Amino acid sequence: MTGPQPHETAGEPQKPSNLNVPNALTVLRIAGVPVFGWLLLDQHGLDVSQRIWAFVAFVLLMITDRIDGDIARAKGLVTNFGKLADPIADKALTGMAFVGLSIIGVLWWWVTIVLLVREWGITLMRFVVKKYGVMPASQGGRIKTTLQSVAIGGYVLPLELWDTPLANALRWGIHVTMAVAVAFTLVTAVQYVRDAVHLRREQKALAGNA
Repeated sequence: MTGPQPHETAGEPQKPSNLNVPNALTVLRIAGVPVFGWLLLDQHGLDVSQRIWAFVAFVLLMITDRIDGDIARAKGLVTNFGKLADPIADKALTGMAFVGLSIIGVLWWWVTIVLLVREWGITLMRFVVKKYGVMPASQGGRIKTTLQSVAIGGYVLPLELWDTPLANALRWGIHVTMAVAVAFTLVTAVQYVRDAVHLRREQKALAGNA
């Protein structure tokens, strides 16, 4: 019988390696962002087939977001790298989508600017408070991501090029979904800032009592 290795402590579970399937899917999602961007922006979004392929690419990339999280939790493969890289992958994909949709004229620029300032601001804050602890995505954040994803998918589809009653009705539905997504985006931003302040104060208090 051998004792614990130098890098392990008796009675403590070994931390999962960063080289695992969930993290690989996260990296794949980041690598797929330029492909999605090219499909969306090619011919300035006026080619129906390109827009449909962009929609397919977006859906597939978002599916990896769901799969990697499920696998990580089910197999005990949650890592600090995954907690940080996963939201970055999401921000890269949705950021490309927001900017691309505004470039081709189907999403207002002010919406894109508000959303990107919030998304990247919170991501930067995560790095700043990392020394106090990792902030995982909240339930509200996951709902926000779902709403944004549904809205983005609807905007990526060339609904404005299909002048039919059904397409027009879907466009209005997508507008409403995006409005709700913006509201969730702003509310969760306040929550994350509050949680970051609480985490910082808590860790400083613990350090002071040590």
